[in-house]
Amino acid sequence: MSEASEAEVISKPLQITESAENYLAELLAKQNVEGMSVRVFITQPGTPYAETCLAYSRPGEEEATDELVELEKIRVYLEKNSLPFLEEAVVDFNPDRMGGQLTIKAPNAKMPKVSKDSPLADQINYILYSDINPGLAAHGGEIKLIEITEDQIAILQFGGGCQGCSAVDLTLKDGVEKTLLERLPQLKGIRDVTDHSVKENAFYK
Repeated sequence: MSEASEAEVISKPLQITESAENYLAELLAKQNVEGMSVRVFITQPGTPYAETCLAYSRPGEEEATDELVELEKIRVYLEKNSLPFLEEAVVDFNPDRMGGQLTIKAPNAKMPKVSKDSPLADQINYILYSDINPGLAAHGGEIKLIEITEDQIAILQFGGGCQGCSAVDLTLKDGVEKTLLERLPQLKGIRDVTDHSVKENAFYK
């Protein structure tokens, strides 16, 4: 996919500001490699540990499934699996007396945007990540979606300070279950598969 005609040139899922494009063009020129481009990808996308990365890409180093964004001065390859997580991402460069700093802001790196048409699992994970887990994090806890059964039951697992917590029934029934069922009417119920006999990390014992 070294030729632009062989790649699918897509509309920009992320914004690269003019100052960032100019800065990146200068960096690429200094590499003295004809056809050098930029590749953007996210490690561990959709998790709390997601990191947005920008790297040099020599001709032929891009993956066959990468998507190409053609800018006026540079070419940018985007890892296909990272695309949903790069929505609304912005690459910017802020010059200063020390030279300046390149910044990448990807608000959806840890959880892609979802809609009513998104898979149910993605909608559940979005609510868990954006609405529920931030409140549990104060107690060192988190909830993960394990699976969705054929009869639309969400199987959840509590971790951290929620595992073995004596208040877990209250958290599940009054908080998590109520929120998920109100927001996702197609969901039929919630089931907790956590082993709450393990209490070493429990916030309330």
